[in-house]
Amino acid sequence: MSTPVVGIIMGSDSDMTIMREACATLDAFGIGYEVIIASAHRTPARAARWAESAAERGLKVIIAGAGWAAHLAGVIAAGTLLPVVAVPIDSSPLNGLDALMSMVQMPAGIPVATMAIGKGGARNAALFAVQILATADSALVKKLADYRLDMEQQVIAKDAELQKSLKK
Repeated sequence: MSTPVVGIIMGSDSDMTIMREACATLDAFGIGYEVIIASAHRTPARAARWAESAAERGLKVIIAGAGWAAHLAGVIAAGTLLPVVAVPIDSSPLNGLDALMSMVQMPAGIPVATMAIGKGGARNAALFAVQILATADSALVKKLADYRLDMEQQVIAKDAELQKSLKK
């Protein structure tokens, strides 16, 4: 694996079922990443130390996934100048809405880019990280363009199948 440039942090090991989507997406683009479990509530000093040293370790973007009160992304954003992308995890009786609101309602001055709840959000968080990295990497721009072209071709192929099935 290449040198980590994306950090993935989550509040609990149970969040990994969702955050694997981010890992798989980064793998598909050949982007190195590191993964850590650190809780804003149960291990706040560990989370803060990790955030504060992220740039020194060569990270360029951080993806933070958490459920429930979901203060993790905000705590990480407060401890680094790197872009932080938040992924709300559906782990509470409120189906992730509590996590989403905790992430999206950040006070002015400490921004957190917040994605959708769940696996789609984790995938989009990784794609957003790729887009950020691509601003300084023309090879990643090409990979992103190819990725989107592939998505387009998949939709067109599925439509062709649908049209064929309707003519029967």
